[in-house]
Amino acid sequence: MSNFTKKALETSLKRLLVQKPLNKITIQDIADDCGISRMTFYYHFKDIYDLVEWVCVEDAQAALKGRKTYDTWQQGYLELFRLVAENRAFISNIYRCVGREQAERYLTPLADHLLCNVVDELARGMVLRAEDKAFIARVYSYAFVGVMLDWLKDDMKEPPEQLVERFALVIQDSISGAVNRMRKDGQRSEKS
Repeated sequence: MSNFTKKALETSLKRLLVQKPLNKITIQDIADDCGISRMTFYYHFKDIYDLVEWVCVEDAQAALKGRKTYDTWQQGYLELFRLVAENRAFISNIYRCVGREQAERYLTPLADHLLCNVVDELARGMVLRAEDKAFIARVYSYAFVGVMLDWLKDDMKEPPEQLVERFALVIQDSISGAVNRMRKDGQRSEKS
């Protein structure tokens, strides 16, 4: 029942965001639209921004499901862009109201998780420190999130397929190259 209520709150929030800005929506508005009490809302979320974050994470995790490997990361990234495009009114409204920094806070853990899986896969069978793998994933995560946020700021003008293809061309083979270089550097450090 808990997830059903959360999904109903998500639907209400998305419906209301088409009508007015996030900073003009109250918990009472969401509760009334959803047909629940304010206390029921607070049982699930501490505030509207907590609901927004949950919605973003849930939607993104669904888009990335099964697309977190070296061979499938592009499809996962493309699905994230398509998800954003499909929910344009919702995402644009949130982006305008919470700002780039908060949107980055929502996206970074998802990008980190996706890219950590890719780096782990590429480093399988190698001796590579966990902090080196995390660093590689974080560098590419910043690029990933930056491209997405710039696309949002530019009102999503470029088609997602074209943007992901261009991004992939820029970083193609560079993640595996970074893993190999970091491994070699780690081996040199151990010998010293």
